[in-house]
Amino acid sequence: MNRTMNHKSAVLLLVITSILWSFSGIGIKLMSWNGFAIAGLRSLLAASVMLTVVRRPRLPRSPHQIAAVLCYTGLVTLMVTSTKLTTAANAILLQYTAPVYSAVLGYLILKEPVRRKDVITIFMVLSGLVLFLYDGLTGGRMTGNLLALLSGVCYGAMNVFMRKGGNSAPAENVFWGNILTFLLMLPFMGQLEFSPVNTGMILFLGFFQLGLAYVLYTLAIPRVAALKATVITVLEPILSPVWVMIFYGEKPGVLTVAGGAIVLTAICGREILFRKDGDA
Repeated sequence: MNRTMNHKSAVLLLVITSILWSFSGIGIKLMSWNGFAIAGLRSLLAASVMLTVVRRPRLPRSPHQIAAVLCYTGLVTLMVTSTKLTTAANAILLQYTAPVYSAVLGYLILKEPVRRKDVITIFMVLSGLVLFLYDGLTGGRMTGNLLALLSGVCYGAMNVFMRKGGNSAPAENVFWGNILTFLLMLPFMGQLEFSPVNTGMILFLGFFQLGLAYVLYTLAIPRVAALKATVITVLEPILSPVWVMIFYGEKPGVLTVAGGAIVLTAICGREILFRKDGDA
């Protein structure tokens, strides 16, 4: 019973996390800073929030922890830079090709079985991916789309390596990933304009959208299977383009909507159609 309650609580934390994550697109679009500056200072602020959880962070102690730190750094950096170079919808939906990589790496590293529903999900996600890449070719956003796709690789791999590290490792991994992101981005930030919008957005993105969100994420991820963790947070790519469309006026293209619909249908359908399997 206690194990079931722990699992349900972890699922709820991931839902809240996905809502906080969904504000990244609008925050990034509203800021005049380059992507490196946003990624670096956002991570520095988020690291200060993570200290409330880790207090005395230990350096990564295993290859899996080092891999998790590097994947996290790649995820947050590529997500910001891709959002600057393509539409917010493209950036976030391409990131959610992550179930493909979670399934493969979860099988290879965690020995989590790949079932029929996972194979169907993978093929549908790949079908949606074709539309995204074609949209990038026709709309001149291929560089941003490719960076967003790489962020999905990092996200899927991060879910796996976070679980491999055990219950105490995820928070430390995220803390060091934020520190590494800040250090790597520091030389490329340029001169920063601290306008009210830029200042307000970077504080929100750092303390809440990334910092608080990952506090919740690191508490939840050890209790949820790698692929399922990616599936639960599907609320993020649904809400993110909505905020950007309402507050920034950026509308996704037809192919983006079509590709996104296929990806999200695959991810949600995996949970709904195969729920009777019990251990999805």
